[in-house]
Amino acid sequence: MVDAARARKLADRIQQIVAEMLERRIKDPRLGFVTVTDTRVTADLREATVFYTVYGSEAERSDSAAALESAKGIIRSEVGRQTGVRFAPTLTFKHDPLPDSARHLDDLITAARSRDAEVARRAESASYAGEADPYRKPDEGEGDLSGDDQA
Repeated sequence: MVDAARARKLADRIQQIVAEMLERRIKDPRLGFVTVTDTRVTADLREATVFYTVYGSEAERSDSAAALESAKGIIRSEVGRQTGVRFAPTLTFKHDPLPDSARHLDDLITAARSRDAEVARRAESASYAGEADPYRKPDEGEGDLSGDDQA
């Protein structure tokens, strides 16, 4: 087992290598606009999980996944050559759902803001159902204990 700092360094380096390979060397026509978002390496440095996103439709995502799966061997050999570790880690590509979740949250926040604006707009023209001041107050003459009433 290695320390977490070394594993994180290796993960960062693998992320750079994979992104560079996808940009320059992999010429698969099925490969869409792929962005490598994160890489995680196990503590024994034997397995690496590469998270990626694809800009486009669901069909483009599945095509890109197939292209990444077919290029896995070439990418792994390049990772082993450039990192210099004894055993090149096996690569697993996983679609990263984080951007989709962030987009969904942005949509929810936008909907909540529009509802808040609608409530504020309705509140401007609203009036009270009863009196504006619902609290009882003593009448003008009842609660006055000045010296006039004392005989």
